[in-house]
Amino acid sequence: MAKLGVNVDHIATIRQARGVSEPDPVAAALLAELAGANGITVHLREDRRHIQDRDVEILRKTVQTRLNLEMALTDEMIAFALKVLPDAVTLVPEGRHELTTEGGLDVNMLRTTLTQKIILLKQAGIVVSLFIEPDLEQIKASHKVGADYIEIHTGTYCEMRSEKSRREQLQRIELAISAARKLGLGVNAGHGLNYQNVGPVVALKGIEEFNIGHSIVSRASLVGMDRAVREMLALLND
Repeated sequence: MAKLGVNVDHIATIRQARGVSEPDPVAAALLAELAGANGITVHLREDRRHIQDRDVEILRKTVQTRLNLEMALTDEMIAFALKVLPDAVTLVPEGRHELTTEGGLDVNMLRTTLTQKIILLKQAGIVVSLFIEPDLEQIKASHKVGADYIEIHTGTYCEMRSEKSRREQLQRIELAISAARKLGLGVNAGHGLNYQNVGPVVALKGIEEFNIGHSIVSRASLVGMDRAVREMLALLND
């Protein structure tokens, strides 16, 4: 059965828009867990545009499933992760002017730094995942630097409008899953997935966890977090 990690960043986005205390991403995480989510994901960005340090610190104490911290490969973020000790860290590329994460890490270019930081994180008992494109060279490099998991960036697939283009992207993802598993890497996936497009990716098999945020939070704003999470879980395990 595929697992669901619910990203609650955009609950915090709504809160930060008014600079008040609600809605609370910690409360959203609790509701997601009660609805059956297998984990909670948050992205602590360098500019703190949504999730704040205190949110992560409280989530570390309250999440009963698994806390996955998405973050940039910076000394500040590594130090924060080593202090808070989430269950897992997903290292992602980050740009100050992007609306959301655009593309995957260039693991080859960052090989030396990644190897050093991954050693530190794993010594602290943190599982390390790298957010990458479904590219064979990036997968091989992820294995070489010592990652435990890759998270396949599904954004390009989600953006395709023609059936032919979607099939091509699904084939890339399928090859990436196979290559990663042969190297002993765990495989997660995320970015841009929603209730309409997740099915074909689930059908590929071999992905352990789907990290989905914006679509679930959007749905939750209309029908509530409990129903939004349960509906996504049903699609993952149909």
